[in-house]
Amino acid sequence: MKKYSKESIVGLFVFVGLLLIIFMSVKLGDVRMLSDSHYHVTASFNDISGIRINAPVEMMGVPIGYVDNISLDLNTQKAVLGISLEKKIELTDDAIASIKTSGLIGDKYVKISPGGVGDPIEPGGTIIETESAIDIEDLISKYVFGKV
Repeated sequence: MKKYSKESIVGLFVFVGLLLIIFMSVKLGDVRMLSDSHYHVTASFNDISGIRINAPVEMMGVPIGYVDNISLDLNTQKAVLGISLEKKIELTDDAIASIKTSGLIGDKYVKISPGGVGDPIEPGGTIIETESAIDIEDLISKYVFGKV
């Protein structure tokens, strides 16, 4: 009888350990499962250098979403970002999406400047006004070679 109780305790310990590992993986990995508190929009850019999936999306310095998809539109020759925004955020069609850098050489993120009096962007809609990323290497090379 004692043999089975020791094996049961060890089995229970291993099971709890596996549950904790899964929980920590989900929390630390920032996995979003069944998130119905977000809606999706797209934005097309000429250049999205440095943007990654799960990059933050901010408005006035406050995180309001994340980049959930990156693709290339061969017809328009533009990079398309799929953006997931919190449902409480209502954008208008005159909002501007820009790719910015946090710090001098920090990570890239998407900054949304809210519009004013335009029509609301529906879920699945497109942010029309965009500003691409500024490439620091290009700016430095233009300055060094006197093309500024």
